Amino acid sequence: MADDYLVRIGKLIRDARQHRGWTQSQLAEALGTSQSAVNRIERGNQNISLEMIARIGEALDSEIVSLGYAGPMHLRVVGGRRLSGSIDVKTSKNACVALLCASLLNKGRTVLRRVARIEEVFRILEVLGSIGVRTRWINEGVDLEIVPPATLDLDAIDAEAARRTRSIIMFLGPLLHRMDHFKLPYAGGCDLGTRTVEPHMIALRRFGLDITATEGVYHAEVQRTSPSRPIVLTERGDTVTENALLAAARHDGVTVIRNASSNYMVQDLCFFLEALGVKVEGIGTTTLTVHGVHTIDVDVDYSPSEDPVEAMSLLAAAVVTESELTIRRVPIEFMEIELAVLEEMGLDTDRSAEYAADNGRTRLVDLTVRPSKLEAPIDKIHPMPFPGLNIDNVPFFAAIAAAAQGKTLIHDWVYDNRAIYLTDLNRLGGRLQLLDPHRVLVEGPTRWRAAEMMCPPALRPAVVVLLAMMAAEGTSVLRNVYVINRGYEDLAERLNSVGAQIETFRDI
Repeated sequence: MADDYLVRIGKLIRDARQHRGWTQSQLAEALGTSQSAVNRIERGNQNISLEMIARIGEALDSEIVSLGYAGPMHLRVVGGRRLSGSIDVKTSKNACVALLCASLLNKGRTVLRRVARIEEVFRILEVLGSIGVRTRWINEGVDLEIVPPATLDLDAIDAEAARRTRSIIMFLGPLLHRMDHFKLPYAGGCDLGTRTVEPHMIALRRFGLDITATEGVYHAEVQRTSPSRPIVLTERGDTVTENALLAAARHDGVTVIRNASSNYMVQDLCFFLEALGVKVEGIGTTTLTVHGVHTIDVDVDYSPSEDPVEAMSLLAAAVVTESELTIRRVPIEFMEIELAVLEEMGLDTDRSAEYAADNGRTRLVDLTVRPSKLEAPIDKIHPMPFPGLNIDNVPFFAAIAAAAQGKTLIHDWVYDNRAIYLTDLNRLGGRLQLLDPHRVLVEGPTRWRAAEMMCPPALRPAVVVLLAMMAAEGTSVLRNVYVINRGYEDLAERLNSVGAQIETFRDI
């Protein structure tokens, strides 16, 4: 029994190391031991203390074991079951975190309706609480109230929580109006390779923000100034655009932002800024004109719209399990390209008439997906800035393409590592060939098989693996699913409500 336990621990360590992209030698160096010792540990041939397991987990940023608190969460999936009925799309993760950062602009009380109760939101709330912002869940835990203090205490910031989310970088835009110098921890989040923050710096520099980075901390100095000409973003990124909007909102003048993202979370932020009294022209286009105000002190009540990436996740769940499922409250404006591609592949869908989201602006439909005989698309699947195919929806096409007849080329040019994580589907019977770090060739149809594996360290590929497990006959185990909880609220329970069989458990 002891030997079997050591083998299982060794396998978890090996999987975590490989997901981090480290060699045994790199892990050995981080631990101050030898490569041969790491090799023995991974093969289950060496006794290992809980302290050493915890040290390995810290080095690999993976909760292999937890001491003194609840251990990492895992999912046990009984696959091969058909889904049926209907399921609602939750509010947008990316919009909610942007609005939480935007609440720092307001001296008054902010209420956000139906906020997603996810780990990414919890991390931002921990950071806000640590610097003096009072937050509480109201209306039976459905809505969120945010009340800022007169003065923020940045010296008390929860650095650990801040480093577990990339959204922390969106504090820069609001904070440059509140203090002349401050420090923020480096942004973290999914392990998707190197992503430069220089586009943020280029945009915010125009407002007088100067950043130096040392020892895991951004050091900010502010000498406020007015942009003398339109700000041209060097990257049409969502968070870059949001940071520029947040800086412009309290700049007492007119700011023009060009090459702006017009994606769903940016539009929600614009709608929220309008509720704060900031006029924004060009919403939904790549040129935004912001009429900022010097002081914002209003009580505001806002409802973020639904999440198109969650809608795509639920659609993919129906496709891979060959189910008929109605997905309600789909933000259709941000799914039209995906649905056009899927219809060309042969997907049978119906959609309701359009109706307004609770923000009064976003267009929603109810979408019914039926079992279909799919053919691989003629063209490659690749993302583009909105209104193109959403960057975060690309991974779901790996699972869908695996259900289609023929070969599909997926070109995920944005992220360095995400295409690599998609090849985890091969552990479940998929036939995916990695052509380079950005391109993967998927051959279908697939006969999925059950497996036990570590969760990929990136949100969307992790959910794709879960969906494949739902399609595989037998019982699968997906370990350490924190990354899924970063972006999805009660996903297992909600999938169970339409026929899945997924059990949450922790190791003792």
